[in-house]
Amino acid sequence: MHKIEALEARIEALETRLSHQDRVIEDLNAMVTDQWKQIETLTRQIARLDQQLLEVSDSAGSSGENEPPPHY
Repeated sequence: MHKIEALEARIEALETRLSHQDRVIEDLNAMVTDQWKQIETLTRQIARLDQQLLEVSDSAGSSGENEPPPHY
């Protein structure tokens, strides 16, 4: 009987560890998913800012600010 009780205790310990590991995996998966969404949002924001910077740079260059006045 002692061996059966020992095996039952080991199985119970393994089941407990497996349950804990499943929970940790689910938590990590949720964390990775949230981080991926944030990365996508930041990537889109950087692309928009890059486009705005190009537009501002183009408009500043075409406005003649860098050209000397006509009386030179």
